[in-house]
Amino acid sequence: MKDYEELLVALRQITRAIDLHSRQLLRETGLTTSQLLILQNIAQHQHATPTAIARDIHLSQATVTNVIARLESNGLVSREKSAGDRRSTEVRLTEAGAEKIASAPEPLQADFLENFRKLEPWEANMMLSSLQRLAAMMNAEGMDASPILAVGEIVGGGGKE
Repeated sequence: MKDYEELLVALRQITRAIDLHSRQLLRETGLTTSQLLILQNIAQHQHATPTAIARDIHLSQATVTNVIARLESNGLVSREKSAGDRRSTEVRLTEAGAEKIASAPEPLQADFLENFRKLEPWEANMMLSSLQRLAAMMNAEGMDASPILAVGEIVGGGGKE
């Protein structure tokens, strides 16, 4: 097998691992990875706004707003006008949302982080620079992406999640 073929096989294995974990999450909780990330972010902050959530989890504000609307329609979050700034909306976790978070499986990146932290600093830097270069070669460096491993439709501003 040629070196570039081995690289493409490794990429496919990574994509498949992420896809399988995302399907498990959906099956067990009824949530997508993005929905779970947003719920977890809201749980960490008393006064979460869509803008702050988008910044924290590295997704576009349009994507976050669409996901929040879906979470609200499922009774997992509520939206309220901010007491301090009536132009701003705060998102709060409902009891049902907190239960979803509690029942969610461990994120795929937990194992990854444990193993990544065992690397020597030079290995971690080499891996990071190689993957950043690979993303650039695939014209993917500007895509909307969270540091959390997830698979699904790549969404730009205003798209569906």
